[in-house]
Amino acid sequence: MSDRGSGGIRLGEREAVISGVGQSEIGRRIYRDPLGLTIDATLAAVEHAGLKLSDIDGISTYPGNINQPPGFSGVGVVELQDALRLDLNWFCGGMELPGQLGAVANAIAAVSTGLANHVLCFRTVWEASAQGDKGRASVTMGGGGDAFRAHGFLQWTLPFGAPSAAIWIAMMANLHFHKYGTTREQLAWIALNSRRNAEVNPNAIYRQPMTHAEYMDVRMISDPLCLYDCDIPADGSTAILVSRADSSDDLAREPVQVQAVGTALRGRPSWDQFDDLTTMALRDAAAMMWERTDLNPSDVHIAELYDGFSFIALSWLEALGFCGEGEGGAFIEGAERISRESCGVPGSVALNTHGGQLSAGRLHGFGFMHEACTQLWGEAGERQCLQGDGSLPEVAVAAAGGGPLASTFLLTSG
Repeated sequence: MSDRGSGGIRLGEREAVISGVGQSEIGRRIYRDPLGLTIDATLAAVEHAGLKLSDIDGISTYPGNINQPPGFSGVGVVELQDALRLDLNWFCGGMELPGQLGAVANAIAAVSTGLANHVLCFRTVWEASAQGDKGRASVTMGGGGDAFRAHGFLQWTLPFGAPSAAIWIAMMANLHFHKYGTTREQLAWIALNSRRNAEVNPNAIYRQPMTHAEYMDVRMISDPLCLYDCDIPADGSTAILVSRADSSDDLAREPVQVQAVGTALRGRPSWDQFDDLTTMALRDAAAMMWERTDLNPSDVHIAELYDGFSFIALSWLEALGFCGEGEGGAFIEGAERISRESCGVPGSVALNTHGGQLSAGRLHGFGFMHEACTQLWGEAGERQCLQGDGSLPEVAVAAAGGGPLASTFLLTSG
C-alpha cells in the first residue's frame, strides 16, 4: 500500500496506528463516578497495548468536561491527567469536532506530526445514571420543562417543541422515505440486525431476541422512528490508544493500521439547512476518506457505523458506497447483506457487529472504533466475524456522527 492516496496526496495518517483499546464496565444506571469509569478504560487500553502509563504523552477527548446535558461527559483532559499524573506533550478536548471520533482524528494528526508518541483518546458517558427514573427528557437540553435560554441551533427548534435529535433525524428519514420509497418495514432491519449481534455480546445492554413484528408494534417516538430506532442511554467509558507507526516493536500485538481518514464538511454547518438532508455531512466525510486511499467499498469486510438513530446507519451505508444513493432500504432488507455472516461476501458488509448503540448502548461513537479494532484483531469472541475461508476480516470502517458532524476511518489489520 502506497503512502499516497488515490489523488497522489501524501497521507500523514499512515504514520499512526491503533495500538490498544479498553472499556470500563458498561451498563444501565450503574451509578459510578465518571472519572472512575474513565480510569478503568484507560488502564485496560494501556495494558492491552503492552504499554505503561509513563508511555502516554498525549490525551484527546470529546467533548471535554461539560455538565450539560447531564451525564454527557463529566471528565475532561485535566481531570484524567491529574488523576493519573501523566506527563503530557500534547492534549486536546472540546465540542467543535467532526463527530465524536474527531478526537481520534486529532490524535492521529498529533502522532503523525511528532507532537506525541502515544495518545490516549477517550469518551465517557453516564447518561443512564444521570437520567435515573426521570425519563430521557431530563437529560435533553430544553426538554425537561425547566426554564432554559437557548443559543445557536436550539433557539430555532425549541419554540416548535423539537429539543431532540430524534425529531431532527426523523424529518430526514421522512424525506428519504418520500424521495426514494424507503419503508419502516425496511428500516427495521438495522435494529433487528443489531439486536441479533448484541445477543452474543456479553457487554451489550439489551440481548434478548427481537422480532420484526415486535419492532413494528412498539411505540412511536418521532415518526417514522420508533423506540427501537433510538440508541440506549448507558454508563461507560471507552479508550483508544493511537501510537506512532514506528513503535510497533514495543507493542503487545500487531497494531491496526490507519489507511485513511475522512473529516470533511463541504456543506452548511447546519442540522436543518444542509443541501441534502438525506446524506448530511456523512456524504462529505465519506468522500474525503475514499479520496485518500486506493481501496474501495468492495474491499471492506466490517462496517461499524454510527446509529444514534437507525436512519443514520442507513445513511452511512449509502454515503460510504456500500449501496447506491436511495438504495439503502433495499440493501438492508432481510439483513442478508449486513449480517455477521456476510463478512467478505461480495456486495455485502457486516454491520455493527457488537450491537451498535441501538442494542449495545450509547457510548457515543467510540464503541464503533473499539469494535472495528476488536474484530480486526480477532478478539470478538462469539460475535467474531470470519470470511468464507475462515480467515479474519482485514479491512474495516468505523464512522461516527450525524447532521453536520461526521468522521470516518478506514482501518486494516497489520
